[in-house]
Amino acid sequence: MSFSDLGLSDKVLAAVTSAGYVKPTPIQEQAIPHVLARRDVLGIAQTGTGKTAAFVLPMLTKLEHGRARARMPRTLILDPGRLLDHCERGRLLMSGVELLVIDEADRMLDMGFIPDIERICKLVPFTRQTLFFTATMPPEIRRITEQFLHKPVRVEVSRPASTVASTTQNLVKSGREPHEKRETLRRLIRSSGLKNAIVFCNRKRDVATLHRSLVRHGFSAVALHGDLDQQARMAALEQFRKNEVTLLVASDVAARGLDIPDVSHVINFDVPHHPDDYVHRIGRTGRAGRSGAAVTIVAPGDHRAVASIEKLIGQSIPWSGNPAVEQEEAPSDRRRHNGRSSPLPRGRKATSSPGREEKVAAIGNIRPRRAPNPPQRPRDEAADLGHFPAFLLRPIRVKA
Repeated sequence: MSFSDLGLSDKVLAAVTSAGYVKPTPIQEQAIPHVLARRDVLGIAQTGTGKTAAFVLPMLTKLEHGRARARMPRTLILDPGRLLDHCERGRLLMSGVELLVIDEADRMLDMGFIPDIERICKLVPFTRQTLFFTATMPPEIRRITEQFLHKPVRVEVSRPASTVASTTQNLVKSGREPHEKRETLRRLIRSSGLKNAIVFCNRKRDVATLHRSLVRHGFSAVALHGDLDQQARMAALEQFRKNEVTLLVASDVAARGLDIPDVSHVINFDVPHHPDDYVHRIGRTGRAGRSGAAVTIVAPGDHRAVASIEKLIGQSIPWSGNPAVEQEEAPSDRRRHNGRSSPLPRGRKATSSPGREEKVAAIGNIRPRRAPNPPQRPRDEAADLGHFPAFLLRPIRVKA
């Protein structure tokens, strides 16, 4: 199927063709006809699958066919807080809204915007058309869709929270300290032969620290975080898009929704706190059918977060290089060995005459054995002089 089969206007088709797009993605192919038919749509797909065009292209077609209203905006693109601010100041009336699009719904849940979304849905007319797009479907998002969408068409091109098959995923072991993680990252960048990469940190202050460290070590990098003004953000993105710099160090909030088509690698400097963020992060690479690579640096203490990610995406992530890092000992496994050596690692056979290194390893796994108490002798009260001071127990010479 081509874009010409979806019912888009001639002007929209000409723009799509001039942009170099020939065949719609699955989410576009399934969603666009329903949007043009004025049906509510619930779209579920990973990042990088073309969700944005799935509602923008039919929306432009509908705007072109609709009548123009003099001196009135026909399209508003706002975050929920700014939209409500305009409404409360009397600068915006929502009574004429015909189409409401809620994109990146699961991320807005993480950022605490769901109460604002509920208020907005109550301000617009009940007869509106609602398009709701998300990459994951946590319970709160499901509740919102059941409350505010009217008999929606569910368009799901992949199961919620799945990752793109064209992206290879790996884990890399690192030390616990920040300087050890930075050294692991530098070694990874030098050895991977990457074209470019987005490096994700959990906190914006860590973005700034890591950016300074990379520049100090001679790497071409820019930073993108919430403390930068809009002009600085756009300048950093433009440098990265034009391949003027190799590395974009970013936080989750600042990088959400970025559409940079050709990113070869995504590197998680920090394992994300929320498993859903992992799906969105690695969705920055392997977009539009291209291959990509996602590498996560794992320090001691990160294994539970990795396990949560693997549970969410329904697959285990292989370790790169050395075998997997030993998992943290679960509380139920923390038991005393009572002087017995710990079990040998899986795959190693016990020998009757271990070498020097094996003896040292075995000794290291043995808890010190408490010395047995000497046998108790019956106490003779007459002979028990332990309660006297020491100087009274010294021998005294007696003159004859």
